[in-house]
Amino acid sequence: MVTIAAFIFVLGVLIFIHELGHFLVAKKAGIRVEKFSLGFPPNILSRKVGDTTYCIGIIPLGGYVKMAGDNPLEENAGAPDEFMSKSVAQRAAVIFAGPFMNYLLAVVVSFGLLAFAGGDYIIDPDRVLIGEVQPESPAEKIGLTTGDQLLSIDGVPLTSFDSLRFYVYSKPGEAVDLVWLHEGDTLSASATTVIKPVRNAEGGVDSVGQLGFTQFTMGRKQYGVGAAFVQAFKDTHWKVFATFWFLKEFVTGKISSKAVGGPIFIAQLSGEQARRGAYSLFSLIALLSVNLAVLNVLPIPVLDGGHLVFLIIEKIRGRALSVKARTWAQQIGLVAILGLILLVTYNDIARVILGY
Repeated sequence: MVTIAAFIFVLGVLIFIHELGHFLVAKKAGIRVEKFSLGFPPNILSRKVGDTTYCIGIIPLGGYVKMAGDNPLEENAGAPDEFMSKSVAQRAAVIFAGPFMNYLLAVVVSFGLLAFAGGDYIIDPDRVLIGEVQPESPAEKIGLTTGDQLLSIDGVPLTSFDSLRFYVYSKPGEAVDLVWLHEGDTLSASATTVIKPVRNAEGGVDSVGQLGFTQFTMGRKQYGVGAAFVQAFKDTHWKVFATFWFLKEFVTGKISSKAVGGPIFIAQLSGEQARRGAYSLFSLIALLSVNLAVLNVLPIPVLDGGHLVFLIIEKIRGRALSVKARTWAQQIGLVAILGLILLVTYNDIARVILGY
């Protein structure tokens, strides 16, 4: 239930903010909005207020804003409150508003987390300290507890938690010798790592070792309002860059197609982050909001970016593309999107079957 509730909440926030952007700018431009839908039919709620029917659909995988005259493939009356009656700049603003609102959401969420919940965890730079120990884990079985200091593993002195993590990862199902300090006493024991399958960048599955504990943290870095605002923009811009980098690596084949995920993967992530707490859940929302913004501005017909390309061509030519050209382009775009949906669905099912 936690996973389902978190999934609906995360998608609901992302979709609502995206469609709200289209809606608000359309209203500002004087365009009549006929329908604002969160989710897809069949509808569980529907109410008309003024010219607009507001709906909540039972399928929470998207949403849409239906504007008067927004389909250039249909006959329009040419009324001044129709989408196609507005200037290229006004129509571009309406289309771009959706992705831009997702970008702003990421900034606002990041700012809120930094200003009111703190930033990165503060760790001891000089010692490797044990944080949370998982029940029934190898670490618990040999007596490791929160606050213990690890001194060495297999006779190698430990200088950082990352070096410990990578070493343990490389020993799936193998015994390792640990030496640690517990309340002033030096203890030692051997523990056999558990094996966990994880997805690698090539889309395959690697087996890594784990001992079942986290790094000890001493709270979070505190930010003032001004510093949090600046850092929120920096963090969001880094997420934008990372998303474009991933897409480039994906398109060029450097990252396997098996590395992408869909609704089931998002649901799993949402559930995991919700169990860790509100900070982790809202951090995921910020990341996914940037992903959604970037994906929507890609120049693929049927996406916001594709519609923006049509408007750029219209501005250059002085007239819109023909209905035939738009139809062909949108059909190609639809095939591409459907192919991506099939790919991520296959990957999601594979993850469930393989258990990673």
